[in-house]
Amino acid sequence: MRHEVTVTPGNIRFISAPRAGGSDLTAVERLHGAIPALVTPLHEDGSPDGPGIDRLVEHVLAGGVSGLLALGSTGETASLDEQTRRAALRRVVESAGGAVPVLAGVAQTTLRGARAEVEAAAELGAIAALVVPPFYYPVDQRTVFEFYRGLASDSPLPILVYNIPQFTKVVIEPPTLVALAGDGAVAGIKDSSRDFEYFERVCLAMRPLPSFRIFTGSDTMLLASLTMGAAGTICGSANVAPALVADVYDTYQRGDLEAARERQDALIEVVLALRSGVFPTAVKAALEIQGICQAWPAPPLARLEMVAEARLREQLEGWRLTQRLERTTRRSPGGRAC
Repeated sequence: MRHEVTVTPGNIRFISAPRAGGSDLTAVERLHGAIPALVTPLHEDGSPDGPGIDRLVEHVLAGGVSGLLALGSTGETASLDEQTRRAALRRVVESAGGAVPVLAGVAQTTLRGARAEVEAAAELGAIAALVVPPFYYPVDQRTVFEFYRGLASDSPLPILVYNIPQFTKVVIEPPTLVALAGDGAVAGIKDSSRDFEYFERVCLAMRPLPSFRIFTGSDTMLLASLTMGAAGTICGSANVAPALVADVYDTYQRGDLEAARERQDALIEVVLALRSGVFPTAVKAALEIQGICQAWPAPPLARLEMVAEARLREQLEGWRLTQRLERTTRRSPGGRAC
């Protein structure tokens, strides 16, 4: 849906009009809850580990997630070659088997490169693309706007904006996002900035457009984000503790704020433990401990150091997070037990 947009201080008005390109946004508008930003299981030589991907998808589905993101930041997309990206996304889609929607991450410095990635994602079965702005060279907001509008003009998939300035050095400012949404170019955003004031400004700006999907990538702020109107989270911790992340969302939706706070407190501990070492080596180390995949990151990055891995194992054992979930596994009410 394209929208004519009028922006004045304190007043944002959307007027519905047909969306250019005719993309079906229904699947995107239904996105909600816990969506893991999947790691990309790899062998030591950097090639994709297909069985590891299968086990990971099974694990997170058993935890109650409502979607999957392949090839995001946790999936090391910027460190993978094209062949590995295609193979990993294909395997995720096949493993999911239609149980939940699959999104594909795109991180390219050129519009042509981003278009190629989105087209490949559509062919492989993704329902939407999560796209970072062009990076490396400094860009202004006009460039950001034209990049997303140009990408959306002939895109086979709905586009979600990925705001992660600590990696890209680019912030998609709320007025730019409003203009893009009004133009029908983007259908949602994942904000991983850890800047809650920015997140609040995005939520406020998008109140007139409730179909616009707003996800936090900052899992330590999930509960706070839900209170502001987030649709859910797309986050790395849901690889390791999918049931716990899903429980934060589910208990909040049921109106049990006390239980949601309890789950959020537990989730913060897990997230902080998974920040050990160079991102995302601790997440992969945790998955190896759980028997899901090997801990090899994309070359040339090294594995998590042994001392840090031993400490992580102790923490996961204390939280009963050392085994992988299967869809016949019953979760404990606390969401941690496997």
